[in-house]
This record gives sequence, structure tokens and C-alpha cells, in this order.
Amino acid sequence: MQPLTEAEIRGSFTNISEHDLERMTLPGLHEIVWEDREFLGWRDAHAIHRGYIVYWRDGVPVGIMLKAAGARSRPGISAMCTFCRTPLPGGQVTLFSAPRAGQAGFEGSTVGTYICSDLGCSALIRIVPPKSELQPDPDSVIALRAEGLSSRLDSFTRSVLRAS
Repeated sequence: MQPLTEAEIRGSFTNISEHDLERMTLPGLHEIVWEDREFLGWRDAHAIHRGYIVYWRDGVPVGIMLKAAGARSRPGISAMCTFCRTPLPGGQVTLFSAPRAGQAGFEGSTVGTYICSDLGCSALIRIVPPKSELQPDPDSVIALRAEGLSSRLDSFTRSVLRAS
């Protein structure tokens, strides 16, 4: 992923009010290893039920605000992230909803999906088993996972941007 500036991030959002955009906290951009990401995802330190995703789409940064559901999965239940397709304990996957862009979102129309609670999908897809006869090239496994994650993220984004 190409690096993003604070101005690019703040200017990329399509489904957030000006008030919420001004209050949004950003992650430490100087700490991010950009080449190991398909998207920048973070939870708001001051609004615990809010998360954000920003990524490059057709050469332009696109940002999506997410709202985490308040309910948690019961202990012992497992779940799978829609983006990275990693099976995890239920408490590590959260139902997020994104208001649709434009008037539809302001009228309450949303799109929801299950995503890693910390929005750390890019790190999870890079965990590969040791090289073996079944998986001779770990780099190709990561590339395939990254391609799938990017495709599913783009599909979700299209749903958010589409008028209901």
C-alpha cells in the first residue's frame, strides 16, 4: 500500500459527517509499515465503537467509517472475518456496519459485515505455515491472500458507495 498523509486520510471519507470527521482520531502514521498493508484500518481511541478503513482504489484514497455492534459473541464461539477469511475466537471478530454514502446513509441505510475487531487483517494474512511440500512458496500464499482480501474489501466498499 502507498503511504497516506493525514490530509489524504481525512479527505477520503465518503460516509461520515463533518462533525464526526473533525473528531476522528488518527493512528500514528509514522509507525505504519505501509508495504505490509492492503488497507489502513484502526479503531478510534475516543469513540470505542467506531472504526475506520482507508485504502487506495483506482489511484484515489477511499475511506469508510465503521460502527461496531455492541454485542459480543459468547465465549467458546468461533467466527471468521469476511475480509481476511481468518477463523478466530468470536471475541476477536466484530459485526461492523457502515453507513452508506450520501443521503441514504444519513437516512439510516447501512451495510454490515464481520471483520477482525482490531481491523488487523493485513497482519493475519501474512502468517503462513512453514515451507513444505504442500505449500512450497510462502510468498505466493501471502500474495493470494492479499489479492482475496483486497477483492472482498473492494466489494464491501462498492456496497457502501452504492445508493440503496
